[in-house]
Amino acid sequence: MSGARLQVSRRQRATPYTSRVEALGVSGFSVVNHTILPKGFQKSVAEDYWHLKTHVQLWDVGCQRQVELHGVDASRLAQMMTPRDLRRARVGQCLYAPLIDADAGMLNDPIILKLAEDRYWLSIADADILLWAMGLAYGMGLEVAVSEPDVWPLALQGPRADDLAARLFGDELRSLPFFDFRVVDFLGEPVIVARTGYSRQGGFEMYPHGFELAGALWDALWQQGRDFDLSPGSPNLIERVEGGLLSYGNEMTRAENPLECGLARYCQLDGSIEYIGRDALLKIAEAGPARLIRGVMFDGDACPACQHPWPLSVGDRQVGYITTAIWSPRFERNVALAMLDRGYWEPGTDVVVASGDGLQRHGVITDLPMSER
Repeated sequence: MSGARLQVSRRQRATPYTSRVEALGVSGFSVVNHTILPKGFQKSVAEDYWHLKTHVQLWDVGCQRQVELHGVDASRLAQMMTPRDLRRARVGQCLYAPLIDADAGMLNDPIILKLAEDRYWLSIADADILLWAMGLAYGMGLEVAVSEPDVWPLALQGPRADDLAARLFGDELRSLPFFDFRVVDFLGEPVIVARTGYSRQGGFEMYPHGFELAGALWDALWQQGRDFDLSPGSPNLIERVEGGLLSYGNEMTRAENPLECGLARYCQLDGSIEYIGRDALLKIAEAGPARLIRGVMFDGDACPACQHPWPLSVGDRQVGYITTAIWSPRFERNVALAMLDRGYWEPGTDVVVASGDGLQRHGVITDLPMSER
């Protein structure tokens, strides 16, 4: 609809960065965790893709809400929510972790930050995990406080992210290991900086506490990054698909389990720990997943947006469906993420894509992340 604009209220929260991205020409928003997420700027998706792979971008990811577990039973609650083994997690570590229900259906795939032996943050994707955690804590009679802290994540992504972060916080950040975090000082306040982010180009996610501090952090990074060709940005769809980065609500819902989503390495499957959905997940593991997420490359002009699943066929048989697709300027083909039935997910398998424009296109199954073959 021409001229349509998202009406923001307390139900669709703005972030400390919203006025700043609006001043920089944001072209659209989505809503994640009841919070608005910028989805683009003046650059095309392809122009943004090449900039992200070459320079550095500042992303408003304030929608990435934190669910805090704090108390003597915080570790127990965290472990009950995920099949990932947290027994050896250490303070200062970030852990990618599938969350599942009693039937092993995916509920979310947060990064879990271990802040202390009795304190965790679950940095969540788009689902109401706060209410799930509160209900579990109450129903299990756990001694743990579950809350959403006033924290507004900000991402710095791209090959020059280390240079910009070091300029503001010091060279010691250059040695921060992947999926670790460190607490730095900013204007006399502690800010968690993690070596994480929703791209494969490297960078950091920062967790300032409070609206005012978050806005000041954006301004400081923007000022310091002028000579790095710093640009406002957002998660890039081309880079996400090529990199095999899954999106909860697109590739994963409660209808999928973590083994189908290629997340077996994040699941303890020997029965040695207790978690919700364990029996269901062990049963799936014993039989083997019936489906698996893979990449697809397919021919033709740039495809439309995939708003509904697109069927994949071999002969007269539907063997899967595409969940996300876009034209790749690097591969000069359309690229996609898809769920494939067993027997049809091997890389190199030829398929027919029924794309959203009514065309039948030749495609081939690929590994993830995608690479030249």
